[in-house]
Amino acid sequence: MRMAVLHWSPRSPYVRKVMVALHEKGLAAQVQTVRTHADPLIPHEGLMTVNPLSKIPTLELPDGAVLFDSHVICRWADRSSPTGPCLFPDDLTAERDEALGTGLLDVALPWLVEARLRPEAQRSADMIAVYRCKMQRVVDWLESHVPALEARPFDIGHISIGVALCYLDFRFEAEGWRHGRPRLAAWHAGFLARPSVQATVFRDDPRPV
Repeated sequence: MRMAVLHWSPRSPYVRKVMVALHEKGLAAQVQTVRTHADPLIPHEGLMTVNPLSKIPTLELPDGAVLFDSHVICRWADRSSPTGPCLFPDDLTAERDEALGTGLLDVALPWLVEARLRPEAQRSADMIAVYRCKMQRVVDWLESHVPALEARPFDIGHISIGVALCYLDFRFEAEGWRHGRPRLAAWHAGFLARPSVQATVFRDDPRPV
């Protein structure tokens, strides 16, 4: 039987969110991962044959259908398997928190480009300050909402927030998001202990040609 194929990178937080969901739902062994380099500045011609946006994660299903975007792929995983937690409960709080985690990543990625990938002479200190301010406000909000996170079963909101904080550790360790946020740090330590998270660690592997 043909397997689903996930266009994947161990560097991408959006991909890691999907991989955590697949592990939680018992589907990871049923999905083949293909290392795909999706540069936002260089369209990937091969990937664009299945996803015109040239973005990862992209999931090719055995029936030929193709799913884009981490939210959509995580929904597919939740609907496809009764195993593990219900990632998308009826209460929209889970999806609100998913959006918050995704929004934090949407701050971190352009921040990374601005602070490290753009030529130094072209970097904007003002934009970097804006990204840092938004990151700090998000983690402050999360610190105050840890009791609510702990009070409900594990869902897509926990995955999205947890992976976003992992990405801050991966690319912005010097920012020290844990400082002054002991409840969030303790919650995240529990997140890191989950087998699904330990199986999907970020790493800087060689990029495919």
